[in-house]
Amino acid sequence: MEQEKMSPLRARMMEDMRIRGMGDKAQKSHIRAIKDFAKFLGRSPDAATSDDLRAYQLHMTDTGVTPSTFNTRIVALRFFFGITCGREDMKRFMQFKTKPKKLPMVFSVQEVSDLLMATPGPGLKYRAALSISYGAGLRASEVCNLKISDIDSNRMLIHVDQGKGGKDRKVMLSPGLLGLLREFWKEARPEGWLFPGKPKINPISSRQLNRAFTSAKHMAGISKPATLHTLRHSFATHLLEANTDVRVIQVLLGHAKLTTTAQYTHVATKTIKDTVSPYEMLAKLQDQTLRRSLE
Repeated sequence: MEQEKMSPLRARMMEDMRIRGMGDKAQKSHIRAIKDFAKFLGRSPDAATSDDLRAYQLHMTDTGVTPSTFNTRIVALRFFFGITCGREDMKRFMQFKTKPKKLPMVFSVQEVSDLLMATPGPGLKYRAALSISYGAGLRASEVCNLKISDIDSNRMLIHVDQGKGGKDRKVMLSPGLLGLLREFWKEARPEGWLFPGKPKINPISSRQLNRAFTSAKHMAGISKPATLHTLRHSFATHLLEANTDVRVIQVLLGHAKLTTTAQYTHVATKTIKDTVSPYEMLAKLQDQTLRRSLE
């Protein structure tokens, strides 16, 4: 009986998500969240009250749900009640949880070089893929879904088709990276997907790329608790340390908000070291005052 009642409701929510152009990953995340809420209630979630929402949030807090998961479920519930159920007033009873802010892990330039040189074979496939992740600041899924036609050697650009949030963007293609990609193309002669998987009609998976990264990190002797996404963090940080305008970096990374990009200012150690403290000016003034008192 419950399943019959849920099916049309879930179908309607899925239609609402499709209408708004929500990606498959986000849709699955939303559905999982509503299923968890329904399991907690023991009945159809569209009949929930404000007290039910309060009890569910207390339940997540008491069971140690992480702030990230907590907020992901709240976003899904806000969509469900506000859009699918037409109960906008229910948003008043949902609170987001503050996440502890952690600085992103970053490689040094030397560590990036060592990691890329240690990338496993056969051939240049994984080295080329990881090099794009660092050299253009792409997410794993964006690297995996690149097509040969996305590499524009005439304009020295890489076209990212349907990146995070379904947004297209252009990113840099450096001469050194283009040279590596040409070597890889001559070796593998891919067709369609730049990095084909198995079978070749599909692109390489993020899981495969993550395995290559982990293997390269181990072979390079890097002990930092880094992930494949660390290459993207390192790209942004190294650009910032080279005095690239943070707004340019924002465009290259495809960030919707400048505040997201600004987090890299906290880990750009070279920039921090090269910045002159105002104390230096204070020290000079103190020296001048001391000299005048001795005259």
